[in-house]
Amino acid sequence: MTDAPAPDAPFRPRRGRVVPLVVAGVFVLICTAVAVGMGVAGQWGLGDQLALVVFGVAVAAFLARYAAIRATPGEAGLTVRNLMLTRTVGWDEIEAVRFVDGDPWVSLELIDTDVVAVMAVQRVDGERGRAEAARLLELVRARRRG
Repeated sequence: MTDAPAPDAPFRPRRGRVVPLVVAGVFVLICTAVAVGMGVAGQWGLGDQLALVVFGVAVAAFLARYAAIRATPGEAGLTVRNLMLTRTVGWDEIEAVRFVDGDPWVSLELIDTDVVAVMAVQRVDGERGRAEAARLLELVRARRRG
């Protein structure tokens, strides 16, 4: 049995999923504890407490979005869900897959000279990130031929 994913399995970062979710949970707990504590101490009113809890939830929602980044191969192309935007790039639109030393994630160079970041394949994942970049390159080559 191997740990290698199927060639057309979705790409997801390892640390880019776990760390943001843990930080989000801790952040909400701290904001809630501070809000309750300041209310009990008589320093803050209900509006102040709610504002801090809402702020904590908003930060957690942002971090949850970061944890949800992925790249999903499909028949039409690669659907890249980054932090703010989701875009589907056709297989025939991809000119090159780049993972240059120092870059935080893979980039797709398109035939129209546009560059699309694929945040789902990250350098911080070390050897796994390099293996995922190689898998993406092979997938692009196979789909372009087909």
